[in-house]
Amino acid sequence: MTTSYELDVNGVRYPVTADQGKNLLSVIRENVGLTGTKLGCNRGECGAYTVLVDDVATYACSVLTHSMKDARIETVEGLESPNGDLHPVQQAFVEELSPQCGYCTPGQVMAAVALLRENPNPTREEARHAMSGNICRCGSYDSYLDGVMRAAQLG
Repeated sequence: MTTSYELDVNGVRYPVTADQGKNLLSVIRENVGLTGTKLGCNRGECGAYTVLVDDVATYACSVLTHSMKDARIETVEGLESPNGDLHPVQQAFVEELSPQCGYCTPGQVMAAVALLRENPNPTREEARHAMSGNICRCGSYDSYLDGVMRAAQLG
């Protein structure tokens, strides 16, 4: 069954017409046209598709879009400041050379942003736990953790 509704993505209301069984990741990429959120395993295991839903890190492949009608969704594209500056997490990841291939980076960024909004000064172990749902095929976990800790210092 196809339904029509609006989604709040990065502060913009997008009209969406989609099948009720379509996941949020597909709608963000196909209907809204934001491709920063990556399709990884599509089973809720890799974290490449992490977005924030009302500031909570959420696997966009694991939620149905029609259930997000009243939610505030934020993707990696929504982090950039109005003047084009990178978000502190993005800047810290660049400075720490965190990404290698970069495929998991959007999900890593969004998980880190969610953590730092909830806990602006995490311990390294708290950061490790918060980032544990994001798989990096290159094995850059320590670099991403270094980035999280630097971002916490940047505030």
